[in-house]
Order: sequence, then C-alpha cells, then structure tokens
Amino acid sequence: MSEQTAAVKTGWLNRALNGIEVVGNKLPDPAVLFALLMVVVWLASWLLSGVTFNEVDPRTGEAILVNNLLQADSLATFMAKMVNTFVTFPPLGVVLVAMLGLGVAEYTGFINAGLRSILSVTPKMLLTPVLVFVGVVSHMAVDAGYVLVIPLGAVIFYAAGRHPLAGIAAAFVGVSGGFSATVLPSSLDPLLSGLTQVSARLSADPAAAEMFISPMNNYYFTTASTVLVVLIGWLLTDKFIEPRLKATVVDGDPADMPKMDDLKPNERKGLRWASISMLLSIVLLVLSTLPETSAWRAPAGTVLAEGQSNLLVFAAPLMQSIVSIIFIFFLIPGIVYGYVSGTANNHREIIKGMSKAMSGMGYYIVMAFFCAQFIYAFGQSNLGALLAIKGANWLQEMAFPMGFTLIGIVFLSGFVNLVVGSASAKWALIGAVMVPMLMELGVSPDLTQAAYRVGDSSTNIITPLLPYFPLVVVFCQKYVKSTGIGTLIALMLPYSIAMLILWTCFLLGFWALDIPLGIGSSYSFPPAVQ
Repeated sequence: MSEQTAAVKTGWLNRALNGIEVVGNKLPDPAVLFALLMVVVWLASWLLSGVTFNEVDPRTGEAILVNNLLQADSLATFMAKMVNTFVTFPPLGVVLVAMLGLGVAEYTGFINAGLRSILSVTPKMLLTPVLVFVGVVSHMAVDAGYVLVIPLGAVIFYAAGRHPLAGIAAAFVGVSGGFSATVLPSSLDPLLSGLTQVSARLSADPAAAEMFISPMNNYYFTTASTVLVVLIGWLLTDKFIEPRLKATVVDGDPADMPKMDDLKPNERKGLRWASISMLLSIVLLVLSTLPETSAWRAPAGTVLAEGQSNLLVFAAPLMQSIVSIIFIFFLIPGIVYGYVSGTANNHREIIKGMSKAMSGMGYYIVMAFFCAQFIYAFGQSNLGALLAIKGANWLQEMAFPMGFTLIGIVFLSGFVNLVVGSASAKWALIGAVMVPMLMELGVSPDLTQAAYRVGDSSTNIITPLLPYFPLVVVFCQKYVKSTGIGTLIALMLPYSIAMLILWTCFLLGFWALDIPLGIGSSYSFPPAVQ
C-alpha cells in the first residue's frame, strides 16, 4: 500500500465517513425506516396540531397550521388514498417503464457490447469528467438520468476495471448534485422563475408590481456552474472516493457483471446493426419534430419566454414522453442486437429480458411503496412547510451583512432540502419570505434565486427523502450487497460539502465581479420610480 493510499484510509475524514456509514447502515432496512419515519410524522403532527404559530403560510396568507394526521378523517383519507399514492408515486412509473427497454438491451448484450466498444477508444483518465458531464446534461430530460446514467456509470467503471460504486457516485453527483447546473435550459428554469416572480410581487415596493423575471435569469451562472460541478466530481472521485473504495469488495453476482473482453465478430455485427437502428430511430424522431404543426410541440397558446422553443417546455408532448422515448430507443436496438448476434433468437427471449429486469426491481418497488406513503404523510402534515418558514424568518431576523445573508440562503436551502423533497415546494415556501425581504435591502430576486439553487442542488445527493435515493441504493447493491443508506450517504457526503462551499464561493465571485447571472437579470433591485 502506498503512503498516499494509507493516508486516505487512516485520515480523520475517512474515519468520520466510515463512522457515518456504520451508523447509517445500523438503521433499519430502508423500507422499514420510511415506515417508522411515517409514524414519527403522525405523532409529531398530533403533538403540534394544537400549537399556535406566528409564521404565515405564503400559500394561504394565514398562520401556518400543523395538520393532525391521527384524526379519524385524516386516517380514513390516508387509507383511501394508499393505493393511489403508491401507483402515482412519480419515480415508480418512470423507473419501471425505462427499465423494460433497458432490460432488453442489457439482456441481449447490446449495452455491454456498446460500452466495451466505447471504452476501447476512450482514455481511462477522461471517464470520470465525461460521466459527470453526461449526468449534468441528462436532467434536461426530466428524471431520465436517474434510471439511465447512474446505473450505466457503474457499468462503465466496472468494465474499465474501476470500482462500480465510484461510477455510481460520479454519475449521481452529475445527475442530482448538478441539478442546477445546465448547458441548455430545462423545465426547472421557467418553474423557479415563475415562483420568483410571484414572490417578488409580494414586495411593498411599487416597482415590484410589474416585475418580470426571465426564465433565463440564472442561465449564465448555471451554465458556468457546469464546469465547476464537473471539476468537483472529477477531482473527488479520482483522488478521494475511489481510493477509499479500494477496501470495499465487489460481491455481486458475477453473471450480471460487465466484461471487458474484445468484441467477437457476431458481437461487432450485432452492434453495427443495432447502432444503425438506434440512429434511424433518432433521425425519425427529429424529422417528426421539425414541422411547426408537429404533434410533439406544445399546444397553441402556450406562454413561451423570449427565444424559448415550444418543443422544450414542459407542456410539449415531447418533454412529457422522455421516458417512453428511452424505452423505445433501447428496446429496438436491443432486439436488433439480439437477433443479429444470436443472443436472442425469438420473442420469448425478449420477454425474458424484460422479466429479468422487473425481477431485479422487486426490492425497489417495496421501498417505493413505503417511501410514497411517508412523503404523502409528511406533505399533508405541513411539518416541512413549518420548518422552511421558521428557517427563513430566523435568517431575516439575524440581519447579516449581504455576503453572509447569501451564504445563509444557500445553507438554509440545503437544510430544508433534507426535509422537503420538491424543488418547487421549497422555493414556494422560502422564496415568498426571502425574495421580498432582500428586495427591501436592494438585492434582486435573480440573485436570491441563484443562492437558493446552489443550496438545493448541493444536498440533493445526501437526503434519503429524495424520491430516487432508494433506487440508487438498489443500483449499489447490485455490486456490493451490503450497501445501505449509510453507505450511500457516506459516499456522497464529501461531494455535498465540497459543492456547498465551492459553489457558494463561485456565486459570491459572480456577485463581487458583477458578472451577469443570466438574460435579463440584475444584482440590485432598483428604487421605486418617483
């Protein structure tokens, strides 16, 4: 063992992370943990339901109330909605539908052959930054990165002779940690800017009444942030995370592990025809989007920001069909590869591939059931909203200097992210307090929103309340069977800390140097027009 490796293994940070992992993995099974947390929420809602709070809920304009979930009518509603809460849990359908197509492509060997072909010409040292970058880009396709990029990160690293959990970590930090980094605008931009505009108009300043917040108001900052996220992911993965994982034994089923052998003639032929079929599918999709009357485009009358395409807004059927497109785009080449290479000679083999993919998701489905019930109960209780508003009000009362206030917004957003999963829900709560408050101090809503986005993204990767967190645990267990919540939190915590610190400094640098945050943005709120 080299001195450098020994230092990594015995350093205080490594010992602390090992402690977090041990403690975290001593927690009950994730499914049971979500059930227990739900009981805690029920009890807390009962205890606090009679308490009068001074905080005002910005959604209603009235004093915030904690709803007692142990009342007879609340329990009856919970039972009545239990099935619907589960089957409408957003990550469930996304994961299962995408995995059907990916399952065929994996079973027939298309994914394995394609990765081996790519890895044979890709320098090993560039795998990490490319993977993190692909993760950042993937969130433009809604939640596709969670079910596509993260598992492929493990496959790519393992096939290249590297630790698969390091691949999952690198992909996860790009997909989820880099949620507010971007190259092209995503559906998150108009969503947040719309909430910011509503919050800004709560200000008593007359200039706020007609304020327009551009959906591209943070675009320059979030685009530049892509470089920062990639560099953080690259450096930590290669220099700290992967060396720390050297002692973690990969004990998954060898039959399910990708191999890095040279491609055989039948594999090359299958890969060639499968790639052609995938390319043709992409060409047909692109051609079908070109006409102005294309059914893929948003309906007439949809409000668009300046320069925004009606193909890339959430109302567009194209954006709502991303998961279905992933299913088709992997199903077709998977079938073609199977028939041409001889790995799947009939339709029964194709169905077998789908069935195998679904059988591997059994544990995730169980976790998703309890996770869905807990998130529903937590949202109904109003406890998350109470914590968010109390935190925002405390930050207001502290009256820190502006730089410290921005740091406070980042860290408040990161903390609230641990208890409120939805990005829009958090900003609706925090923004309604913070945006008007900072406008009174001369700070623009654009800057406040950027600070929120930094904190929100940085802690995505360490909160078990992220709906896809249990899925990432399942991906890890394919390679290291003992993986638990503690393992994943300990794996991702260094990224989260580094991003909170460095990304906050990056934002403060933009502010100090007066670099534009985005299109139509500003750093200061103008005084009222006399």
